[in-house]
Amino acid sequence: MFLCLCLCLCLCVAVAFVSSEALAHGGVSVEDDVCIIMVGRYKAHFTGYLPKERATQEFCEDIPAATESVFVIDFIDDELREMEFDFRIIKDVNNIGITATYEDLGGTEAIEKASIFYVDPTRYSRGVVNVRYRFTEDGRYVGIVNAHHKRSGLSYRSVFPFSVGSVGYGKYVGYYVALFIFCAIFIWGAGRNTFFRAKSKQK
Repeated sequence: MFLCLCLCLCLCVAVAFVSSEALAHGGVSVEDDVCIIMVGRYKAHFTGYLPKERATQEFCEDIPAATESVFVIDFIDDELREMEFDFRIIKDVNNIGITATYEDLGGTEAIEKASIFYVDPTRYSRGVVNVRYRFTEDGRYVGIVNAHHKRSGLSYRSVFPFSVGSVGYGKYVGYYVALFIFCAIFIWGAGRNTFFRAKSKQK
């Protein structure tokens, strides 16, 4: 029983860790089971859909299959309604992964060269950005959202790396191994304590 409880605890910790890592990278985070994209200091809901493959299922960021995809950004802060948005998807040609920042992308020329999709700056007064794009191959990509406020001249940006197709969890093997070792040591230590307590009682 003790062993089962320990293993269950370790499994819960591992699942929680992997889930938070897989669903929260770049400008997108998970708050109360809702995906939030930060555009500078402003918040918006972020949701992905596969209308032809899994019409009713929502994705926080990573897309499970290379197919027609829909990204929906629903403004939380009304100030975003006054700004012009552009939306860009680039191929992660340098294989940076979920830690990618704007500075990692190599500047304007490199970003434009790696771009596979771009929506010109548009004002979304209704507070919803709806973008549709058909991915043709699995891989790593980076989404870039720029918001510009004409009156103030201020600009804001969000960069969110994501994967299309099978998401590799090989990088999490180390964490699982560490958790397994921790559990083994914990169980071994608990067993020793039980043994010594039993021996002391016999005396």
